[in-house]
Amino acid sequence: MKRVILAGRPGVDKLPSVNNFAVEDCTCPVDIADGHVLSKTLYLSVDPYMRCRMNEDSGADYLEAWKLGEAITGGGVGVVVTSRCSNLSVGDVVESFNWPWQHYVEFPGNKVQKVDPSIVDGRCSLFLGAVGMPGLTSLFGIQEKGNVKSGGKQTMVVSGAAGACGSLAGQIAMLKGCEKVVGICGSDAKCNYLTEELKFHAAINYKTEDVGKCLENVASEGVDVYFDNVGGDISNTVIHQMNPESRVILCGQISQYNKDVPYPPPLPENIQEILRTKNITRERYLVLNYQDKFLEGIMQLASWVKSGQLKVKESVVNEIENCGAAFVSMMTGGNIGKQIVHVADL
Repeated sequence: MKRVILAGRPGVDKLPSVNNFAVEDCTCPVDIADGHVLSKTLYLSVDPYMRCRMNEDSGADYLEAWKLGEAITGGGVGVVVTSRCSNLSVGDVVESFNWPWQHYVEFPGNKVQKVDPSIVDGRCSLFLGAVGMPGLTSLFGIQEKGNVKSGGKQTMVVSGAAGACGSLAGQIAMLKGCEKVVGICGSDAKCNYLTEELKFHAAINYKTEDVGKCLENVASEGVDVYFDNVGGDISNTVIHQMNPESRVILCGQISQYNKDVPYPPPLPENIQEILRTKNITRERYLVLNYQDKFLEGIMQLASWVKSGQLKVKESVVNEIENCGAAFVSMMTGGNIGKQIVHVADL
């Protein structure tokens, strides 16, 4: 079997490249330990936060940096093929947030979570997206940090709006009663996807349009909630147009991940002054703080997906050898919706 390892670090202020990853042969576990399972990998997730793990220091106390020469790990879904664990049987579908990028993985039984494919109509990849961590991140961000409420006549702006979290967050905000949702993304195709398929009220292509001027037109009443996936200049522009007592949902800072800075990155003094003067809430947000609500959240997300109220798009790359290329493409905006790698069938 094969695995993908970290072959080199990009370096400070450097973009990741496929050369940072290497594929090597490894031995498939045969005699697994008591209490363990052997799982066949079905899908692997590539996500922006992983860029931080490529550095010697991830910059976040809850993220461990990857070690050179060792297998990359992240979100994964697989099927149990051998079990010496009383709680898991052959054929069970399991997931982990710490799944090595390799074809077969031996796990202690308590390090994987059994999932039910029936709640996603057998689409197990959704456990890495809309009915997984991105979905939960979007849902709890809106619920717990955004103060989105029906009838509140709120306007929400989402940056990175065509990505895994952004595309879900905008839809969830509308389902929760947000009156207007504006997406910011990096291509006309993505803008069309947001407005035509997901029914965002407006979309701005930051590569070809002036974000500030566009926001003045499409959100003339100001911004009440900002779902921030990117940080940097785009976020500074949005914050300039936020209303008093508004809220920033600090989901991600992808524009800053190539830099050697702490998370969340420091803001320019003039932006900090706007936050203070207008009493804008901008708090670090970590979905893992809401684990007691995960089951409830997953069932809500699955229900919305099944009913068609939550539309899902995936960008799929096949074969474990292409994990590095999928990651690099995702980091440069090559995906619409959730970027996943399909490794094997159930």
